Amino acid sequence: MLTKFETKSNRVKGLSFHPKRPWVLASLHSGVVQLWDYRMGTLIDRFDEHDGPVRGVHFHKSQPLFVSGGDDYKIKIWNYKLRRCLFTLLGHLDYIRTVQFHHEYPWIVSASDDQTIRIWNWQSRTCISVLTGHNHYVMCAMFHPKEDLVVSASLDQTVRVWDIGGLRKKTVAPGGEDVLRMPQMNADLFGGGDAVVKYVLEGHDRGVNWAAFHPTLPLIVSGADDRQVKLWRYNESKAWEVDTLRGHTNNVSCVMFHARQDLIISNSEDKSIRVWDMSKRTGVQTFRREHDRFWILASHPEINLLAAGHDGGMIVFKLERERPACAVHANTLYYVKDRYLRTYDFATQRDNPLMSIRRAGSAGANQGPKTLAYNPAENALLITSDVDGGSFELYAIPKEAARGDTAPDAKRGLGTSAVFIARNRFAVLDKSTNSIQIRNLQNEITKKVPTPCATTDAIFYAGTGMLLCRSEDKVTLFDIQQRSSMADLATPFVKYVVWNNDMSMVALLSKHAIIIADKRLGGAQTVHETIRVKSAAWDDSGVLLYTTLNHLKYCLPNGDSGIIRTLDSPLYVTRVAGGIVHALDREGKIRTIQVDPTEYMFKLALLQGRYDAVVNIVRSGGLCGTAIISYLQQKGFPEVALHFVTDERSRFNLAVQCGNIEVALQAAQALDDKDTWYRLGVEALRQGNYSIVEFSYQKTKSYERLSFLYLIAGHTDKLRKMLKIAEMRSDVMGRFHNALYLGDVKEQVRIMEESGQLPLAYVAAATHGLAEDAERIGSKLSCEAPEAGTPGGSFLMQPPQPILREENWPLLTVSKGFFETLAAKGAASAAAAAGVAGAVPGAAAKGRAAAAAAAAMDIDESALEGAGWGADELDLGGGEAGEEADILEGMGGEGGSEGWEMEDLDLPADVVAEAAAAAAGGAAAAFIAPAPGVPASQRWLDKRTQLAAEHAAAGSWATAMSLMHRQLGAADFEPLKPYFMDLYSAAFGVLPGLNGVPSVMAHLDRTWSGDVSTQPPTNPTLLYTLTGLEDSLKAAYKLVTEGKFSDALRAFTRMIHVIPLTVVESRKEVDDVKELLAICREYHTALRCELKRKELRDEDMARNAELAAYFTHCRLQPVHLALSLRSAMTIFFKLKNFATCATFCRRLLELNAGAKIAEQARTVLAACEKNPVDAVKVNYDPRNPFDLCAITFTPIYKGSKYAEDPYTGARFTPDCKGQISPLGDFVRIGADASGLLICPSQQTR
Repeated sequence: MLTKFETKSNRVKGLSFHPKRPWVLASLHSGVVQLWDYRMGTLIDRFDEHDGPVRGVHFHKSQPLFVSGGDDYKIKIWNYKLRRCLFTLLGHLDYIRTVQFHHEYPWIVSASDDQTIRIWNWQSRTCISVLTGHNHYVMCAMFHPKEDLVVSASLDQTVRVWDIGGLRKKTVAPGGEDVLRMPQMNADLFGGGDAVVKYVLEGHDRGVNWAAFHPTLPLIVSGADDRQVKLWRYNESKAWEVDTLRGHTNNVSCVMFHARQDLIISNSEDKSIRVWDMSKRTGVQTFRREHDRFWILASHPEINLLAAGHDGGMIVFKLERERPACAVHANTLYYVKDRYLRTYDFATQRDNPLMSIRRAGSAGANQGPKTLAYNPAENALLITSDVDGGSFELYAIPKEAARGDTAPDAKRGLGTSAVFIARNRFAVLDKSTNSIQIRNLQNEITKKVPTPCATTDAIFYAGTGMLLCRSEDKVTLFDIQQRSSMADLATPFVKYVVWNNDMSMVALLSKHAIIIADKRLGGAQTVHETIRVKSAAWDDSGVLLYTTLNHLKYCLPNGDSGIIRTLDSPLYVTRVAGGIVHALDREGKIRTIQVDPTEYMFKLALLQGRYDAVVNIVRSGGLCGTAIISYLQQKGFPEVALHFVTDERSRFNLAVQCGNIEVALQAAQALDDKDTWYRLGVEALRQGNYSIVEFSYQKTKSYERLSFLYLIAGHTDKLRKMLKIAEMRSDVMGRFHNALYLGDVKEQVRIMEESGQLPLAYVAAATHGLAEDAERIGSKLSCEAPEAGTPGGSFLMQPPQPILREENWPLLTVSKGFFETLAAKGAASAAAAAGVAGAVPGAAAKGRAAAAAAAAMDIDESALEGAGWGADELDLGGGEAGEEADILEGMGGEGGSEGWEMEDLDLPADVVAEAAAAAAGGAAAAFIAPAPGVPASQRWLDKRTQLAAEHAAAGSWATAMSLMHRQLGAADFEPLKPYFMDLYSAAFGVLPGLNGVPSVMAHLDRTWSGDVSTQPPTNPTLLYTLTGLEDSLKAAYKLVTEGKFSDALRAFTRMIHVIPLTVVESRKEVDDVKELLAICREYHTALRCELKRKELRDEDMARNAELAAYFTHCRLQPVHLALSLRSAMTIFFKLKNFATCATFCRRLLELNAGAKIAEQARTVLAACEKNPVDAVKVNYDPRNPFDLCAITFTPIYKGSKYAEDPYTGARFTPDCKGQISPLGDFVRIGADASGLLICPSQQTR
């Protein structure tokens, strides 16, 4: 049995596979119907309207419906898309055992304990037939997949076959249903004439639990409480028993035919599933569970999958492996199909059988060929299988194809793995002796080599004389000759190994991950998949193409992956050549798929720095979509992404990101909204592009920003225009600010006078020596004029003089990037093709930025009526370039032989284009800002770490909290905030800069080495370590010993907070941390219990004694346990509970505490034994093991229900579920969580 998916739940009584999607329905004894995705392993939905167990469930073949029947006598029709019950069918008078849709008609058949079978029309929502005849519970009823028959099984020890041809004719006949319909009462009592018993099969000695039709043959199989499985055959006139299959040791719950093979599968309350050969009528395989009885079986209608429901959930499984054994050499594929070794020539597409393989293995026993290795030097073949616990067969391939069933003799042997390692040698793993046998082609052992690891369970080819040895959690590169390990790599459980053509790269395939490494297992990159990885092959360019259950995907050498296409059914890739993928399907048929390699070749070219190839792909226009754009942004190539984007908003965002201000200006003009212009202004200001900043402020009507920009740039003429604009807008504060910036005192006085601020106007005029204005304003004052004086040394503030007067501020000169140069070259080529190659490069280089600057320099006051200034068309012309051209044109003279000879040169168009591009690039070089690099924090996260500590150190707190929620069930992160901040602070160093310049943040990498010149960021430096935690534990122990319980509680709380933010390097350290967490849990609970007791004082002596007793049952260090026992002994002795006090005395003596404490315990014990009774009743039983609820401080005795803290493992009473655990105050009790993850090697499990 190959288990594909397993759930844990209440008893599963009904199962049904969806015919198309990877879904399975499970109806539970608790009344819930669960919808699972067995491929992803996730619960999609749950439906819980039934009252009581749901015993039957079934998917409709084509509609988004399923039907369920339960112990509430109801049949419910559900729409899983709408996620609700559509309607309920009522009519049965007892439990409903099974329900099933008809494959063609809108019918449902149901079987019930009311001894009837009913057929319903779910479209008209009526019962159309009642089948009566059984005289005990009807356990199941099924439609025939093709004919008008129904089979039913009952506890009356019979199996009945019903002919429903009359019902079909009545339903299908025009108007027939109205003409032939019987009164409902009569139909219920006597049954209709449209469904009659055709056969009654008697032969079981006890009640029959299940009966099923064969999908194509006239056969029926049944299982009963007599522990037998019976096979029946029928024809048009009669039915008879064929054979009985014995082997089950308890009631047979369910039995069915395999959809694709001649097999019968049955399960039973004896906790087993049995597979029977239908032709030989013998048992083939038996699968057992430890504690769970099986109740139900289901098979997938399309693919080779089965499901079984048991007491503790369900399993989805296959009986045998469907992967064809194959090997590729040169241009030929060797594979096994239908007991034949076949070859397929990729070039000629010819498929030829080579020879017969003698041993095929029993059907359903999973004993077919497992792996195949080909030796081209000796034309030999090595096949391994699971026969006899693992064996191999060595074949010499005949030169001519064998005819008929003749098969060459094979040399056989035992071994779990076998691979060729040289021209005439192969290696066999012998797990019984932990050795690798080296054999020659005569199957003789020439040498034995011990395995590199005691747990080695498989070997793979790794080159001549080299093996990859798989053990529990790693793969070892092993040299056979030197008998030494060359390299180790921590991996999940590796199932397959795929080498590229030159053996320089290897892909290690596990169930849900792919590890790519070089031939020495260095530079490993891991790709994680949520569904199963099936196969892989390298293409000639170094890209790995692999398949999952439903996708064909690619993986680059750096670990980046993507989807190429969706697959209808699983395929096993054998070879990739160009855009053609060759594969085998599960039937062993050759499949050829044409794929478009553009996307992964583009990414590979970017990765390898082959930018010419990148540009060619860009120009071909074969790429599009947001996925490529986001990939380029993530990898730091936003300038390349600009070539793919046509949406102006996306173009603007990318241009701002990569600092391409000209493209950003074009996009902003196309979008023309306030937010876009504002962002453009911010980016232009960052680059120092004064003219674009000015233009952006004009477009957004940011008058205050514009005035301040003119002030610091020294443009007093424009400030005066801004003053007039503010006056026209009646903006008093704007006028005053502009007058203040200009140092125009008269204007300031006039503004204050007009706005009614006469005292201020008078003081301003008097202070600045404007006597006439001061006198005039003073006469208007109704009160005495205020005094105005000028302090000594004061002077009038004037606008500052700019250091430099140019169109823009000094910009950083950066050479154009590769892609910008090519873009400029392309633009120049287009210009040359359009006949404008002779344009002056200086004018072309200015572009839109210069045009915007020219427009901004000339503010047209007449256009400022109202609030619409700045919206005029820009004057994109330039004067100087034109004059220069005129001068150049006049230098040639007028047609004579004298003067300068200025003949036109007939230059090639491509040369002209390159010259123009170079000129444009040179002119614009000073206007290109460098693209910001990828921050170290982003690189730390790019390796897809699942460690919350690393996310917190990188500043990605949202993802850190998400990880802790998923791993630990964390719900309240306020207590963890200071630790997050400390982690982030510890991961960066701050380098002070110049005055007025912000400090520089430098990342601190924990893998940094002073011996390496350059190294990219890989892992952040972390503050918390295992050593630090151990030191904290020692300090906390000391506080407990000293009796400082409050301080000790704070210390243990801090450790509970710090542990999930710690990272360790080995599995042993993980175990140490988990042990430390368990200690923190016990002490935290114990200390809170003791502090709670001390709060009570003498208010409730019984409760006080209970808490003292509970304190002694926490797992503490011996010295602390002795102190707690001594305290409890004293309290219970004073309470006169001598019987319980004696138990504390005995426990104290068993600890071998100090002599003084032991002497006191003996004395108290002697006093207690004289009167062993308890005066006060307390809730404490020292003989019954219990856990202490950390909220209610009440015992949870063994076997009682409880809720658990998923992080610490502390237990609570069930009513505490959903509350925040007091152990750290950040985890929700009873939450689903995957577990503590603090080590990189845990991520690969």
